[in-house]
Amino acid sequence: MATRRSSKIGPATRPVAIPDDVADPTVPKATGRVELPPNVRWSDPPVIYDMAERRDRISVYEQVLTEGTEADVRFFIDVGQLVDLWDDLVLSPRVRTAWETWLCDRGLLPTGC
Repeated sequence: MATRRSSKIGPATRPVAIPDDVADPTVPKATGRVELPPNVRWSDPPVIYDMAERRDRISVYEQVLTEGTEADVRFFIDVGQLVDLWDDLVLSPRVRTAWETWLCDRGLLPTGC
């Protein structure tokens, strides 16, 4: 087992989850008060987020886009909300680039493409 990060292992090598159907309006999305699964919020105790609150939504989106699986992204990320929050999200360059490319390819970002 490797004991340190390298260009072949570690978070930078994990693919960014962007499911094909993330923008499908028939896919149910998280609303109300939610708790992130342990694979997303793995380093701290569980927290309840209110998806009606912008600050909480930003926290959820940052964590899910960074740590989430396709199933997590599919459930927690609403593409319209993602576009609205885009400029306020703190994401690693790897995650931001992947999502920015996806959003730009679909003409969803008004600037920066």
